Amino acid sequence: MLTATILGSSMVFIDGTVVNVALPALQSALNAAVTDVQWVVEAYALFLAALMLVGGSLGDLYGRRKVFLIGVVLFAGASAGCGFAPDIRILIVSRALQGVGGALLVPGSLALISSSFCAEERGRAIGTWSGFTAMTMALGPVLGGWLIEHFSWRWAFFINVPLAVLVVVISMARVPESRDEEMVKRLDGWGASLATVGLCGITFALIEAGRGGQRALVAGVVGVVALACFFVVESRSSAPMLPLDLFRSRSFSGANLMTLFLYGALGAVFFFLPLDLIQVQHYTATEAGAALLPLILLVFLLSRWSGGLIVRYGARLPLIVGPLIAGVGFGLFTRGAAGGSYWSGLFPAVIVLGLGLAVSVAPLTTTVMNSIDQSRAGVASGVNNAVSRVAGLLAIAVLGLVFATTFNGRLERGLDGLGLSAAERQAVEAQRGKLAAATSDDVRVQRLVRESFVGAYSVVLWIAVGLSVASALSAAVLIEARPQPRRVG
Repeated sequence: MLTATILGSSMVFIDGTVVNVALPALQSALNAAVTDVQWVVEAYALFLAALMLVGGSLGDLYGRRKVFLIGVVLFAGASAGCGFAPDIRILIVSRALQGVGGALLVPGSLALISSSFCAEERGRAIGTWSGFTAMTMALGPVLGGWLIEHFSWRWAFFINVPLAVLVVVISMARVPESRDEEMVKRLDGWGASLATVGLCGITFALIEAGRGGQRALVAGVVGVVALACFFVVESRSSAPMLPLDLFRSRSFSGANLMTLFLYGALGAVFFFLPLDLIQVQHYTATEAGAALLPLILLVFLLSRWSGGLIVRYGARLPLIVGPLIAGVGFGLFTRGAAGGSYWSGLFPAVIVLGLGLAVSVAPLTTTVMNSIDQSRAGVASGVNNAVSRVAGLLAIAVLGLVFATTFNGRLERGLDGLGLSAAERQAVEAQRGKLAAATSDDVRVQRLVRESFVGAYSVVLWIAVGLSVASALSAAVLIEARPQPRRVG
């Protein structure tokens, strides 16, 4: 059973890391601006986040194995659609469908584990799930990078198809069905619609803000109003997709708040890191895919151990220490942002960040699942996964705006001092949307573009440090040392 849930979840997690490695190649192949590249990531994260709660509820209602398998098949079909996409628009639509599939399968995987293991064994089982998921994530970017380098970026999506076939076969043979027999027999359609509209509006506004115009403002207002209505609807619904009473548990609330901060930092940094490695430091796609391999191996090797920390020390201590270590790792990334040796620049940051995540991830997930009654495992898993996806979604949009503003400001100031002709300057400014992918025959302009990118990337890294500290503070204030499950609702 663990094998099927690990491989199923791994498709979703692999896709995030592999696609980031593929971004420079598909940006070049499809002649895309950085906002288009953002949408390749955000369309996926948007529907994954908005529908994760629906996925958890569907599993609790109609059967966790059934919904898990539907998600696997849909994800594989959408992956094939991404691989065959003839242009950036079709790719973005296919990525959105991938997000829908992921929203069905990810909460189902954790809910299947939680319903199959007792409380004493659940922490180590989730630790095993986290570790092996990390292992497949480790292999994915390296294999994906090699395929991108030697064949095409399209193969970064095709690798999901054989994994999906294997998951379906194992699930049909070995995974038992389970559901919440006490659940109200209807779904929260209004909640799902308002959440999707709200997140779409806010994300569109943040990504398109750099282009100006009234569309971004209108979208932002619609998004905020829709989310406000979403919380009103959820507070009054007899079968909400986001049961607000779950947040009566301090540990559940604290775990989700620290998830928002920590995964927001990760989402933003991992979006810009491959662009820095490939476009600024001239790594190959394979090298960029392998750069984070030590981090993922650390999470794999230590996750089962860290899953047991909650039994020995309680939840609070590892959830304070882990994000603080991760924050140190983000700070160390600034040393390798401009280039130099991998071993002296990037490797120490990767190791420290990996240690921080290894200490954090399994105890965090276990805290979420232990703080609620297990009959609501699917919706609780869906809430936490949705929070992590919303964190990445908003972080890429918000910090993308911060990045673009910083990059453009540095570029403008640098161009003022180069004494370029009007035509030369216009040619450079026409490409500013491509960031470090902008080209020029002038060596001074090339250096300025790289320096502007590195400066903006460093700002994002220091914000990630602040978010990690905020995550640790959330754990210190809200997480109970040994959370007790609470039957609510």
